[in-house]
Amino acid sequence: MAEETMDELTNCWLLDGSGGGNKLIWEQAVSQHVDAKASLWLHLNYSQPEVQEWMVECSGLSALTVEALLQVETRPRCVMADGGLMLFLRAVNLNPGADPEDMVSLRLWVGEKRIYTLGLRKLLSLDDMRESIHQGMGPETTGDFLVQLVELLLDRAGVVIEDLYDLVDQLEESVLLVSSHQQRGQIASIRRQTIALRRFLAPQREALNRLSSERTVILTDEHHLRLREAFDRLTRFVEDLDAARERAGVVHESLISNLTEQTNTRMYVLAIISAIFLPLSFLTGLLGINVGGIPGADSPLGFAVVTLSIIVIAGGLWAFFRWRDWF
Repeated sequence: MAEETMDELTNCWLLDGSGGGNKLIWEQAVSQHVDAKASLWLHLNYSQPEVQEWMVECSGLSALTVEALLQVETRPRCVMADGGLMLFLRAVNLNPGADPEDMVSLRLWVGEKRIYTLGLRKLLSLDDMRESIHQGMGPETTGDFLVQLVELLLDRAGVVIEDLYDLVDQLEESVLLVSSHQQRGQIASIRRQTIALRRFLAPQREALNRLSSERTVILTDEHHLRLREAFDRLTRFVEDLDAARERAGVVHESLISNLTEQTNTRMYVLAIISAIFLPLSFLTGLLGINVGGIPGADSPLGFAVVTLSIIVIAGGLWAFFRWRDWF
């Protein structure tokens, strides 16, 4: 496999055990992979045939594990596999021009000295991980890597959910002030986002619950504590999504009620106007028929009398409607 091809498909780091690490080219990564004395992290693009071939032949994982890691569609879950932890996660999509709810799939296998992460699209949380390693503030062990990555994913998801919650707050306030059909589109967008996010975050919560209870040499007691905190945090995110969806539903009902009330008010005003002008139209129509004997046809005051009569009738109808409290 050509070096330049693999460099395009992989990101290889050798952790130094103190929070830092060295970025490796593919040949160096393969050498360390064969005789790993320090923790090695390989990030691979699972859609490339070269990567799939390497995973099958050289990764050291069983065929069933490799097949699971290379699946096209995955759901969040956690299982023990080949002496390590296999984890399938979803991350919010914060790439430019992307929708956050179009969540990015991330597959991991974490052993005592090896870490495989596989993805197809750019993930900002992995960029955060690389930057922390570059600054010497990254993970010291593979267990540290796993826990820190989970926390980074939740940090990004928390920002998106908080923004979504703030948007619901703004809509609630705006609906109280003024209601418009444009707000219906915003509410529909919020409900669509909450449904899409919850679709993967809810099973991911169960995956973290399973991960926090796994007893393995990879995870220390501190790791289990941090994972339990991550589970509680993700539980709160799911509850916030449920609350946001319910609040959006209430806002939608309030908006529909306001719009219906506005429509009814307009229709009522039009009905009142029609009730006033209906007898006036009948009168003018009657006087406009082309037959003899129309009153005032030969009088110079005929138009003035008719106009005054119309004004008096309209005023009388208005006074009658006001007396009846019809408007």
